[in-house]
Amino acid sequence: MQESQNKEYKSNWRDEYLKWICGFANAGGGKLYIGIDDKGTVTGIDNHNKLLEDLPNKFRDILGVYAEVNLLSEDGKHFLEIIVPRFDVPISVRGKYYVRTGSTLQELKGPALNEFILKRTGKTWDEIPVESATFIDIDEEAVNFFIKKALKSKRITSDAAEEDTKTLLR
Repeated sequence: MQESQNKEYKSNWRDEYLKWICGFANAGGGKLYIGIDDKGTVTGIDNHNKLLEDLPNKFRDILGVYAEVNLLSEDGKHFLEIIVPRFDVPISVRGKYYVRTGSTLQELKGPALNEFILKRTGKTWDEIPVESATFIDIDEEAVNFFIKKALKSKRITSDAAEEDTKTLLR
């Protein structure tokens, strides 16, 4: 077994691995195994009963997600399989967003974060209102340019363009 886009191994649980759960939830989903080393060898964990109880609550309380936690064993060694589905809404860990890409975990920031959140909420940048904008902010040249292009491509008729322009300039 090798790590991949949707599979990650960790020898022991640490709360920092909530980032991996978040990353899988924001990508295509995936599985995190606790008690398996990076080479895919089962090393086992002793605190599996406590983790079986604690982890689902952490996922719910910190991430707001449900992930299946299964206890498995191989050669008498216990390990956990955490199955994380893909979520259609953006998931964060304490206000930070992560995504699994390849076999790495990336924190989303700046324009990449904005684009991710817009896509997950089903919006585009031009649908988001700018609360402080007024009619004074409208560039008349840009509007006229758009109208010419829309008329040329037949996206609008000349009657509609004339009516829209009158409405805009009132």
